Amino acid sequence: MRVVTAGADLLADAVAAQAVDVDRVDWRPPMPGTEDDLATVAADPARPAANERALAAVLGVTARLVDVAPAAEVLGLGRGEFLHAGPPITWDRASGPLRGGLMAGAALEGLVEDPEDAVALFESGDASLEPCHHRGTVGPMAGVVTPSMWMFVLEDPATGRRTHCSLNEGLGKVLRYGAYSPDVLTRLRWMGDVLGPLLRAAVRAAEPVDVTGILTQMLQMGDEAHNRNRAGTLMLLRDLAPAMIASGHDPADVAEAVRFVGANDHFFLNLAMPACKLALDAARGIEGSTMVVAMARNGTDFGIQVAGTGEEWFTGPAQLADGLFLGDYGPDDANPDIGDSAITETAGIGGFAMATAPAIVRLVGGTVPDALATTRRMHEITLGENPRWTVPVLDFQGTPTGIDVTRVCRTGILPQINTGMAGRVAGVGQVGAGLVTPPAEVFPAALARLAELARGRAAGRPPERR
Repeated sequence: MRVVTAGADLLADAVAAQAVDVDRVDWRPPMPGTEDDLATVAADPARPAANERALAAVLGVTARLVDVAPAAEVLGLGRGEFLHAGPPITWDRASGPLRGGLMAGAALEGLVEDPEDAVALFESGDASLEPCHHRGTVGPMAGVVTPSMWMFVLEDPATGRRTHCSLNEGLGKVLRYGAYSPDVLTRLRWMGDVLGPLLRAAVRAAEPVDVTGILTQMLQMGDEAHNRNRAGTLMLLRDLAPAMIASGHDPADVAEAVRFVGANDHFFLNLAMPACKLALDAARGIEGSTMVVAMARNGTDFGIQVAGTGEEWFTGPAQLADGLFLGDYGPDDANPDIGDSAITETAGIGGFAMATAPAIVRLVGGTVPDALATTRRMHEITLGENPRWTVPVLDFQGTPTGIDVTRVCRTGILPQINTGMAGRVAGVGQVGAGLVTPPAEVFPAALARLAELARGRAAGRPPERR
C-alpha cells in the first residue's frame, strides 16, 4: 500500500512510522479568488494554440551584437529625457536608488552642476521619465538611461528586430545602484569617451557576436546569466579583444578597457538581458496567450506584462530580497527589489537556471539542494523547455521557459528571481544580493484581464484596448 499526502506532515509522519510508503505531494489550492477566472481561461479555445505559438516564437529567436552607439542615436532620446527600469513611475513615488540614478544621469548630461541640484529639476516636471521597456530597452537595477550613454545593440538576424542595453559599470558604488558620487561620474564619462567608442570600433570590425551562442555555453560553465556572468564575460572578451587591439585606438586605452571588462564579472549581464527581451518581445500581442513576456521593477512597483494583454502592466508592491549583505549593511538598509534584470528569469535563465550555477548560492544565501529544487519547481509554472539552454547536472534538461499565468495562479508557485540589493537611500549603492519573488497579486490581476478578454471573444465583442 502507498499513501499520498499533501499539506502538513502530521499524517505523513504517522503513516510512515507504521512502515507504509508515503508520497508527499507539495499541492496547494489555487490562489484565492481565481477559481472562476481560471475556469474561463482554461476553456478559452484560443489559449492552447496561442501559447504554443508564443513559446515557439520565443525559442525561435537568436540574438547577435551588431553595434554599440549612444542612446541619443539608437533610441532617439533627447535632452531632458530619461529611461528607467520597471513599470511607469513618477518622481514623487520613485525609490531612493532610482532617484540617485536619475540625479547622477542629470549631472552626466550637464543639466545640473551637482547631482543634489537635480531634485529641483525632477520636481519641476521639466524632465520626462519613461520605462526602458517602452523603447525596446532593458536596464539593470535603476536602469537609468540618458542620451549620451552608450548602448549595446542586439539584433535577431531572421527579423531584423533590435533591443538595447547600457554598458555595465561594475559592482558597488555605481549609478545603477543609485550612487552619484564624483568617482561614479568620472567612470561614466570614461565609459562614454573611451570604452563606448572602442567597443563600437571592435564590434563593427568583427563578425557580429553570437550572444545566444555564448549564453548556451556559459550555462554549461557555471553561469546562470543573472548574478553570475563570469564565463560569458570572458567569452565576449575573447571575441572582441583582437578587434579592440587592431582598432587603432590608443594602446593605453585598449589596455584599460580590457582590464575593466575582464575584471567585471557582470559585464555580460547587459548582453544577456537584451537577448532575453529580444526573444520575449517576439511573443507580444498573441491573442489568447497566457505567457508572461516581461517582469520588471522600479524599486516601488513590480510589474508584469503578458503576451495576450498587449502593453498593459499588472503591478503590485516590490518585495524585499532575502540574501546576504555587504560589510555592515543589513535588512534595514536595503531598498525593495528594483531593475529590468528579471527579464532573464522571464526567459528561463537566472533564478530559473539556478541548478546550473551552484557557485552562485553563496552569493545569494542559498544551498546547492535549494538550487536544484528551484529549477525543478520552475518547470511546474512554465509552458515548456529551451532545448538550446540546458543544465548538465539535470542530465542536460532544457531550462524552464514561458511563465504561464494560469499555472502560477493554479499552483501558487511564484517565479524565483536572483537579484542584487540597492541601498534604500539615494547615493549609497549596492548593499547585498539575494533571492526574491514577485508580489503574488500581479498574477490574479493578469488572469482576470485574460478572462475578461476570453469572455469578450466568446461573446463576439472586439477587445477593449487599455
